[in-house]
Amino acid sequence: MIIEIRGVQFVNKGAELMLHACLAQIQQHWPQAQIALAPNKNSPYQARALLGALQKLPLRFRGYDFNALSYWLPKRLRSFLRHWLGVVFEVDIDWVLDASGFAYGDQWGGRNIKVLTDEILRLQRHQKGYVLLPQAFGPFTGQRERLQLQAALPAAWLVCPRDDASFQHLHSLLGDRANLQQFADFTNLVKPLLPEQLPEKPLCLIIPNAAMVSKKNRNQQWQANYLRVLELAVHTAFSQQLEPVLLNHEGAADADICQLIASKFQPPLRVINEPDPRQVKGWIASSKLVVCSRFHGCVSALSSGISCLGTSWSHKYEALFGEYQQADCLLQPDVDAVQLEALFLSSNTLAKAVEAQTAIKFYQDQSVQLWQQVVIAVANGLKSSSDKVK
Repeated sequence: MIIEIRGVQFVNKGAELMLHACLAQIQQHWPQAQIALAPNKNSPYQARALLGALQKLPLRFRGYDFNALSYWLPKRLRSFLRHWLGVVFEVDIDWVLDASGFAYGDQWGGRNIKVLTDEILRLQRHQKGYVLLPQAFGPFTGQRERLQLQAALPAAWLVCPRDDASFQHLHSLLGDRANLQQFADFTNLVKPLLPEQLPEKPLCLIIPNAAMVSKKNRNQQWQANYLRVLELAVHTAFSQQLEPVLLNHEGAADADICQLIASKFQPPLRVINEPDPRQVKGWIASSKLVVCSRFHGCVSALSSGISCLGTSWSHKYEALFGEYQQADCLLQPDVDAVQLEALFLSSNTLAKAVEAQTAIKFYQDQSVQLWQQVVIAVANGLKSSSDKVK
């Protein structure tokens, strides 16, 4: 069996954390399976090869999709390429595990939806399957995209919106369907790797997100105030005897913000660039408080019982903080020094509250249930495919 893991990469540490979550569950439930990963600008060959992944060759060029041609490639040629070069095509994949996080909705345009829906239907025609792991979806206001999703998503083996808003976006298109099941983020099952050395003072980890000042963020107040709020968070950390440290959770754009904020202080603040997402989660789990603008950074903090103050550029943040009973810990763009200092103090109380601790256990159990549903969906899908071949 070959399982392609889709939507993951090695620059965004949230996406890489989802990759590790998938690898752990594949090893547990399908230990004989091989994984395949496709290349992208944030998923270089060496990183994929270190995982022992087969190299999925996507037959796309300048917006045109030629993957259907892979089904015409001679089996002997494909066997040679797989055995000697580790190269596989769509025809070789048994099913796809999509962990995109947030890739399908108006904010990303229609191309992603076109690629997704074409592939789901093409895989179905060839007795193969597609599982969409918990992720944010929507909104979908374009008529063409709505029709494409209505035609294709019923053919997926499992579709998992991650929050109430995402569920409603999909439910408005599909209605009540057995393959539409809501589950929260699943990276809470990944164990953190704790850092060997920590600062002497309690740690205040600050995790920026360049999306907060990009066109993706439609809240102009945040675009105007974001850097001010991050700088204010540093001052507040100092005033409360915490050690402010910046952590780059994704790539060059976030690194630029880290360096910009760090350079405003003397001596410059420490900036952590940790390649292993489990180590990133370890830094978060070792902190006293986290000020975070990255979704999976917030998940790592909230699911570990760490005080977390978040910012938002998408509905997924409101949903997440609501799930963990900490909606009041989402910052507003006009927050001032007095308010932020009060939030630094109250966030610790909220994180230790019974409601928050109950939510941690609830969503860990739900992640276990998610994978049980994936196992059932895959077993049913493979059986149905086998029956059709017969």
